[in-house]
Amino acid sequence: MKNLRLGVDVGGTFTDFVLIVDDAQLLLHKRLSTPHDPSIGVMAGIREMAAKFAFNPSDLVQIVHGTTVVANALIERKGPPTGLLATRGHSDAIEIGREVRYDIYDLAIENPPPLAPRRLRRELDERVLADGTLRLAVDPAQVIEQTRALVEAGARSLAVCLIHGYRNRSNEQTVGRVLKQHFPELSVTLSSEIAPEIREFERMSTALANAYVHPLVDHYLRKLQGELVAMGFAGPLFIMLSHGGVASVDYVRRHPIQLIESGPAAGVQACAAFSRQLGWSDLMAFDMGGTTAKVSLLESGEPAYTMDTEVARIRRFKKGSGLPLKVPSVEMIEIGAGGGSIGRIDGMGLLRVGPESAGASPGPVCYGLGGTEPTVTDADVVLGYLNPENFLGGRLRLDKAAALQAIESRLALPLGLSATEAAAGMIALANENMATAARLHVAERGKDPLRYALMAFGGAGPVHALGVAQALRLKRIIYPMGAGALSAFGFLVSPAATRLVRSYVSRLDTIDWPLVDGLLDEMRAEAVETMAQTGLGASHLRMRISVDMRYAGQGHELDVSVDQDEVLRRHDAQALRRAFETAYFELFTMRLEALAVEALNWRLICEGPAPDAPLSAWAAPEQGDAASAMTQRRSIYIPAESRFVEAPVYDRYRLARGVRFDAPAIIEERESTVVLNGRAKVEVDGHANLLVDLE
Repeated sequence: MKNLRLGVDVGGTFTDFVLIVDDAQLLLHKRLSTPHDPSIGVMAGIREMAAKFAFNPSDLVQIVHGTTVVANALIERKGPPTGLLATRGHSDAIEIGREVRYDIYDLAIENPPPLAPRRLRRELDERVLADGTLRLAVDPAQVIEQTRALVEAGARSLAVCLIHGYRNRSNEQTVGRVLKQHFPELSVTLSSEIAPEIREFERMSTALANAYVHPLVDHYLRKLQGELVAMGFAGPLFIMLSHGGVASVDYVRRHPIQLIESGPAAGVQACAAFSRQLGWSDLMAFDMGGTTAKVSLLESGEPAYTMDTEVARIRRFKKGSGLPLKVPSVEMIEIGAGGGSIGRIDGMGLLRVGPESAGASPGPVCYGLGGTEPTVTDADVVLGYLNPENFLGGRLRLDKAAALQAIESRLALPLGLSATEAAAGMIALANENMATAARLHVAERGKDPLRYALMAFGGAGPVHALGVAQALRLKRIIYPMGAGALSAFGFLVSPAATRLVRSYVSRLDTIDWPLVDGLLDEMRAEAVETMAQTGLGASHLRMRISVDMRYAGQGHELDVSVDQDEVLRRHDAQALRRAFETAYFELFTMRLEALAVEALNWRLICEGPAPDAPLSAWAAPEQGDAASAMTQRRSIYIPAESRFVEAPVYDRYRLARGVRFDAPAIIEERESTVVLNGRAKVEVDGHANLLVDLE
């Protein structure tokens, strides 16, 4: 085997591996994650693959990796003591926040504690005005004095966020030089490098989060690189970012906060690759793993992006209860439903599912790893959806009796139900929770859910997609081959990319165009330098410009793509306004022509060429019928009929191109199981995708 490229996705429950061989063959592997040290699971998985598929780690020419290290550190507060240097009078901005209540009816509302407690916050006498004018330069002696006080108080990492630092970086850069010279042991983050845009609280929160996770990510990546080299790997290690592009390890060490949604973003990128190559138009990407589910919309093969992310929520699915981050990310909604979501009885005596999860440790009861709380996966086993003898291709035997006993003792008996009814109730609740969240996500964007086909992936996505699609009244579901490890595949079909931003607030009719030209040139130069770290020269790069705009007086803005020739080279403010009003009308169906329009942020998206998705490696057999692919019949629960029926079970790898059959049915592959527990018609396309049309 030659030209081996490996994608590794560390999830909350499983770590997935996809190996592309000479752009023509795909090999998949899956193993339980090791949350206490994800690198252990990564290295063990590579060794297992090397033994299983007979290659040497030294044969690997590239590894692309995504990890939950950043998200876990922020959620579990595992980072080192982190300090903050702020402008005099502004150090409490991180605690004051927006002064917005995320739940107006909660009289005992709780906000996330700042990553830098008050004892680790110090202030500097300096001042940059809103227009970028330097009113008061920072005093290096004061920087040394205040930093020494922070170090003595226990700070091991430091964020610097000075007011209007996005508009004029000079004072923050001076602080950075002083700290590098006098405190080289400190990990230092400058807000003007991590999030150089308007809104002080969000910029400060992002800088602090980056400083908080920086030592952990730096240690993790150094350790992983060292172990890979010791194993014989000599190629480049790339890291997946939240916006769906890959970057060098050196870049990620400086900007670790951009890893916050790396795994889920890769799954969406894989959906986009399928969409572009196979001509699918509008997709609803549905990713359900062991801990959470996520939904993202793709139109004409392109995902939507957001510049605002939130993490470590006090109330996991309550917007505004977490730490706001100015991090470019693939836009998606997170739902508290995964295979490990725990079923329980609440204070009102009602059945509830999630958001608490058993994760990888101890995991669902049926895993036999110490779990005692019944989970969604346990319910799937009890209802016949998962084969206890063939989970993960037979490498993990599931204990159906233990799952049944847990559901019966903890849920069914207290509720006066049978174990089957309790398990079916858990699945119905989980599916409805996911469908409701997806419905709201689509509605908030002014879209009609009926125009989308659901593309299901993740270890649990194919198990639950039919129930979610029925609740949404969708007409088609697509189950790609290798759905259980699709995010790891997405790593290998994503381009190297970077997204940059500069803030300059101005009404369109008074824009200082030479200033804008300077900001764009600065970003272009930075993009070329960053992309050079991935081995790409300027001639291989594609750059696009977008502008955050709003009607004057509004509190929120829209990110609008603009034509570089029409708008920027000709400095055409009217064309800029037309682009904004078109986007505004599409979302709100109105135009406010009497109001002025202002620009806030200027953004540069720079991408290299996307690697080809070798979908031909997933070619379905040319000949055969459904009967020849059937391995057994199994009793599965049909929710609409409230009873078990004998359904055929198919080996997915033997389903030939063009084969058609009717549900109910089960289709098994090594990394996931497609559960069709309702009426539907199934067709296998040439790339072994299952196209399911609902009645």
